[in-house]
Amino acid sequence: MNVGIEIGGTKIQVVTGEADGLIRERFRFEVDKEKGAQGIRETIEQVLRALPAFPTAIGVGFGGPVNRATGRIATSHQIAGWSGFDIVTWLHELTGAKVKVENDANVAALGEAQCGAGKNYDHVFYSTLGSGVGGGMVNYGKLFHSASPGEAEIGHLRLDKEGATLESCCSGWALDRLIRNRIPALPESSALKKAIGSATSQEARYLSTALLEEDPAAWAILNQYADDLAFGLSHVVHLFHPDIIILGGGVSLLGEPLLRAVRQALPGYIVPVFQPVPVIALSQLGEDVVPTGALLLAKN
Repeated sequence: MNVGIEIGGTKIQVVTGEADGLIRERFRFEVDKEKGAQGIRETIEQVLRALPAFPTAIGVGFGGPVNRATGRIATSHQIAGWSGFDIVTWLHELTGAKVKVENDANVAALGEAQCGAGKNYDHVFYSTLGSGVGGGMVNYGKLFHSASPGEAEIGHLRLDKEGATLESCCSGWALDRLIRNRIPALPESSALKKAIGSATSQEARYLSTALLEEDPAAWAILNQYADDLAFGLSHVVHLFHPDIIILGGGVSLLGEPLLRAVRQALPGYIVPVFQPVPVIALSQLGEDVVPTGALLLAKN
């Protein structure tokens, strides 16, 4: 039995499954930030001990930079208590299994390249748009790697010299903040303002409803977000020139409107010799993307 583990900024998933990425059983939990890394480890340990048998191999997709050679976490940008933790040794001593760990965006890229929207392409770039913004590159079914502790960290790309990064502008939390800042100036008739009501967090979840109602403010916010994202992705095209760029994570659930806006904005930031731009697609695996990739990682 193989196990795949996703450790993110907002959720934990532990799955059992096959070497081809097929998920058999799933355990999903919300992250309690107050309990930090220790709380996450306790949850994972409880799940593993409750399995009918210990796994033979474990793959881990971690939400932050890791040293895959040593098995140590470099840091988490969302959850305290992970820096320097040897997750590979911990899991091996707990279960006796062989363990591999990668950044969660790399793991997701592997899953999407082999089992999702990228399976018919040789050069696949995946970007997750969630509590953070991450990236991973897969060439001919294998993860691209450079020096530890990371590579293809698209979220840390600077969008200006003042310090704005793709993550600070295009994470789910950044989109929430963008909407929150616009709400006070909107008229009471705004579909977006009505949909949000008295909510003071996770405002982005109301954007789709307002877009369906053709709310001008919602479309202006989406277009600004997509333009920033396209500018960040232009660097990916110029550096890697992938066949396909796949968008995943919570923000990608905006679906076709987001896809259309990014496809429209991206060509304007790409030099002529790199035209036409790569295929832009949405993740096919959705919330399964990291667990699927983690099972594939365990196989290796």
